[in-house]
Amino acid sequence: MSYNPSIYEINTRVFLKRFGNDAKVSEVPEEIWRRLADKKFDFIWLMGVWKISSSSVEKYCFEEYLIKNYSRALKNWQKEDIIGSPFAIDVYEINESLGSVDDLINLKAKLNRKGIGLILDFVPNHFNAETSLLKINPGIFLSVDKESFLRDPHTYYQPDKEQEKYFAHGRDPFFAAWQDTIQVNFFSISARNYLTNVLLQLTDVCDGVRCDMAMLALNNVFKNTWSGVISKNNYEPLQTEFWSEAIQKVKSIRKDFLFIAEAYWNLEWELQQLGFDYTYDKSMTDRLRSGYALAVKEHLFAEKEYRSKSLHFIENHDEERAFTSFGKEKSKAAAIIISTIEGMRFFHDGQLEGKRIKLPVQLGKEPPEHSNSEMIEFYNILFSVTANDIFKEGTWSLLETITSWEGNTTFKNMLAYQWMLGNQKRLVIVNYSDVVSTCRLKFDITGYPEEFEMEDLLNNQKYIRSGEEIISTGLYVELKPWHAHIFSF
Repeated sequence: MSYNPSIYEINTRVFLKRFGNDAKVSEVPEEIWRRLADKKFDFIWLMGVWKISSSSVEKYCFEEYLIKNYSRALKNWQKEDIIGSPFAIDVYEINESLGSVDDLINLKAKLNRKGIGLILDFVPNHFNAETSLLKINPGIFLSVDKESFLRDPHTYYQPDKEQEKYFAHGRDPFFAAWQDTIQVNFFSISARNYLTNVLLQLTDVCDGVRCDMAMLALNNVFKNTWSGVISKNNYEPLQTEFWSEAIQKVKSIRKDFLFIAEAYWNLEWELQQLGFDYTYDKSMTDRLRSGYALAVKEHLFAEKEYRSKSLHFIENHDEERAFTSFGKEKSKAAAIIISTIEGMRFFHDGQLEGKRIKLPVQLGKEPPEHSNSEMIEFYNILFSVTANDIFKEGTWSLLETITSWEGNTTFKNMLAYQWMLGNQKRLVIVNYSDVVSTCRLKFDITGYPEEFEMEDLLNNQKYIRSGEEIISTGLYVELKPWHAHIFSF
C-alpha cells in the first residue's frame, strides 16, 4: 500500500510578521494550523528557522543582482528589510527572533496532535561564511592554500585577516561560489560525524528534514566539484556515501524521521537508493510548465518505486510563482495533476491564494498582495476532493486515451488515470492543453449495471453513462482547455 503525503512550505521569517513584527513561532494563531489540518496536509515545512550570522548580511547580501531582485519583489524596500539567506546557517540553533528551541518542540507537539509533522531545514553542503564553528571546529570545512586563494578570491576566502587560513566558499559546480557560505569537506570524517550528530539532535525537535541541494554531498559530485583542491591537499576520498551512513544512523534512532532531498541532475534515483524518503521532481515541474501533455505522460511511465518517492510541485521559494509562470488556468490543471498522482504533493505558502510575486530568500518583508478569490475557491474544492483516503492509500494506474474519431489528434492532450481503494474508484481526466480536446477511455467496470452514475466531484455534476459504451468504444470525454474531471463511480 502506497502513501502519498502532502507538505506545505512556509517562509517562516516573513510569515511570522503577519502576526506582528516580533511574533514568535509560539504566537501563530491556532486557526492557521487548524485550516492546514483541515486541508489534510501531512507535513508543514518551516523554512528558515535557524540562526544566521548577522555580520555577514552587510558583507554579502547587497550585490547588484540581489538588489535588483529585492526591487523587483518589493518597491521601496529598506536596508533593514534584508535579513540574509536562511541557507547560510551559523549553527543549528533557532533564530532567537523567532523563539526558542522549546517553542519549536511545543509547536511540533501541537502540530502532531493535529496529525501534522514538522519539517525543518538541513543544509549539508555549507554553513555561513562567518559561522562561529570556524573558531571551534574548523576541521569540518574545506581548507585551501594561500596560492589558491590569491588565484581565485571569488571561490576562496580568508575569514580572519590576521590568520593565514583559507577556505572555500560553498558552491554548485555549475555556478559561481555562494559568497555568504563556507564549504563543508565531505571527505572529512569529523565533518560527517558533526553533520550526523546535528541530524540526531534534530529528531527531538522535528519530524523530518528537507535537505538543501542534497546531491552536492555525493562522493562523485563533491570530488568533481573540488578536484583541484582535493588533489592538491591530498584529501582521501571516502568509500561510503555520507547519506547512507547518516540516514541509517538516524533511522535506527527514529524510524519515522523523514528525509526529503532537494535534488537535480538525474541523481534523484541514486539518492532514493541511499535512503531518502522523497526527492524533488523538477523534471515534472518543467514538463508541466512546457504545457505538453505527452511529455507529462511519458514521465508518469517511470517505475512505481521512483514515482512514489518523488515530490511534485509547481512552485516553491526557488521557483517563480505558479500563477505567474503557468498562468491561472494552466496552473489549476497542473495543480490537479500533482495533487492526484503518486508521490509527495508539495504546496507553497501563497500558492493557494494565487500570489504572483517571488520573494528573494534574503528579504524579510513581503509585498502587499490581494488574494485571488477564484484560486482560493479552486483549491478549496480540490482539497475537499483529494482529502479522501483513496488518494493517499489507494492504487494508482495510468489509462490510455483513445481518439474519439478518425483524424482527431486532440486525444493526445488528455491525461487520464484511475485510483482504486476497496470498492471506491476515482477517475481523473485532465485536458492539459490550450485547445478543446476529446478522447475516449476504456476502464474496468466489472460488477457495474448497464447504466450507472458518475459524479464529477470537481465540478459538482452527475452523469448517467452506459457500461456497454465504455466496454465497446470507450467513455466519450470532451474538455475545454486546461479543464478536468475527477469522477467518483
